[in-house]
Amino acid sequence: MRLLALDTATEALAVALADGAWGRSVNASGGAQASATLLPQLLDLLAQRGLAPADLQGIACGQGPGAFTGLRTAVSVAQGLALGIGCPVWLLDSLLIVAEDARRQADQDDGFALWVAMDARMDEVYAGHYRRQGGRWQVLRAPALYDLPTLATLWTAEPPPACAGSALDAFGERLALGAARRWPQQADRAAALLALARETAQQSPGVAPDQALPLYLRDKVALTTAEREALKAGSAA
Repeated sequence: MRLLALDTATEALAVALADGAWGRSVNASGGAQASATLLPQLLDLLAQRGLAPADLQGIACGQGPGAFTGLRTAVSVAQGLALGIGCPVWLLDSLLIVAEDARRQADQDDGFALWVAMDARMDEVYAGHYRRQGGRWQVLRAPALYDLPTLATLWTAEPPPACAGSALDAFGERLALGAARRWPQQADRAAALLALARETAQQSPGVAPDQALPLYLRDKVALTTAEREALKAGSAA
């Protein structure tokens, strides 16, 4: 299968292309630059293989959780390409991409279990619990948005054996990780994206382009002007 995969849920942009056994992946700067750099990156990757977008048979994209603008960028591009081509879309759990990267760093497969915790700003964390079994990923606890006290309480009661993600550096011991093995940095997000996209496309039929929607876990991402003024007034009182 000729499969394009992309993810812009974090500050790192990841793009990958699979064509049968051949595969190539690219990591680049994301964040605010993602909307400007994603299309050039994926077109360059296609050109390296001598392909055009119309040659693709499927598109996989990280659906979140993650930054609002980043999620919208990846899913919008995936939808647009898939609609034009008439191919399915595979939606990938963006936290599971981090889990796959950690698994590759640990060089483990069956039985490997970990929590993924990504910094969601405002003292909150996107977190999910996963296990690798029988050559597949299992979701033990679906991605959710936690405030720090809630997640720390959960992990104090059920200490995680391993954890990966940007929240480890962002919040440190406030997460109550104890003796958990840790992977705060991703070694090669794009390679993990490629592996997960291939695996997911083999295991499910995907969805129609109009069914490809971002996974937003936070309904509100910013304070209104009135709320900011109220906070200032309260601080000055």
